[in-house]
Amino acid sequence: MGKRASKLSSSEIKDLISCTYFNKKELQHWYKDFLRECPNGALKQEEFEAIYQQFFPHGSPKKFASYVFNIFDTNKDGHISFKEFICALSITSRGTLDEKLDWAFSLYDVDSDGFITRTEMIEIIDAIYNMVGNLMDLPNDENTPEKRANKIFQQMDMNNDDMLSKDEFREGSKSDPWIVRALTIDTGPQMTS
Repeated sequence: MGKRASKLSSSEIKDLISCTYFNKKELQHWYKDFLRECPNGALKQEEFEAIYQQFFPHGSPKKFASYVFNIFDTNKDGHISFKEFICALSITSRGTLDEKLDWAFSLYDVDSDGFITRTEMIEIIDAIYNMVGNLMDLPNDENTPEKRANKIFQQMDMNNDDMLSKDEFREGSKSDPWIVRALTIDTGPQMTS
């Protein structure tokens, strides 16, 4: 979509307005910024990881960025198009809490089987802890990815099957201030303006 065009066509704008929370002017601005950073119209994983590194210079965000990249790259072609970028940004920055929770569920459900296992939860939490480095002051019962994952599973795994369904994750997340706070902050990478 619009790989070399300097402006979005009216049909592209109409399509993006229908699937995002952005208006025409915002979409045009984001597209201009996207093309400035990605002149070929595609964001590669290495570039995506570099954006995260700019925002988390005291940590190691590469692992977390790779998980997020996989969620943004909805067609799994190895790069993020403008449409993929702006649709994900729309959810992470302006979506409803339920939309953000569905997006987060997809992030934690690493193998996309419809459930979050304890191992998947530990992987993502480990990536988050590495990303933020020593900037977070964690309580003793959350100071390792394993402890945090165990605490989450104790709160959310209502049927004790050691897997979280989307419903368990949604409902449990709404009562977890750490997750709600993380989801109400803009979690997507930003292009420089």
